[in-house]
Amino acid sequence: MLKGISPLISPELLEVLARMGHGDEIILADAHFPGESFNQRIIRADGLKIADLLEAILPLFELDEYVPAPLLMMAAVQGDTLDPKVEENYLKSIHKTNPHAAPIERIDRFEFYDRTKNAFAVVMTGETAKYGNILLKKGVTPW
Repeated sequence: MLKGISPLISPELLEVLARMGHGDEIILADAHFPGESFNQRIIRADGLKIADLLEAILPLFELDEYVPAPLLMMAAVQGDTLDPKVEENYLKSIHKTNPHAAPIERIDRFEFYDRTKNAFAVVMTGETAKYGNILLKKGVTPW
């Protein structure tokens, strides 16, 4: 155990976060997401909710300030609806360390899958919220 690092951050996740460079992307995926179908670097975080993981990761992780949308979520499929509480819950966690973060943008499901293929890693969580996946784009860490 390390001081100042949440116990929700596994050694594998800590290594991935440290290895990522600016512009790299990581997906925090809900329990339903087909992460292993799209990416070879999978980290298991079974039982953890994404909002809690965001609170643990973001003190260690700079969001990219040079892109319009460093936070992306999947848009609802036509005819389906989003639960606005999911995004609200995530934003509460995000704003604890990033009060001026750009708003979360929504992208088409297949565009989200394409981004997953090119992501640095996918963290498979125990999140059960529908459309609960979120992409984080890493920025430059200040000295």
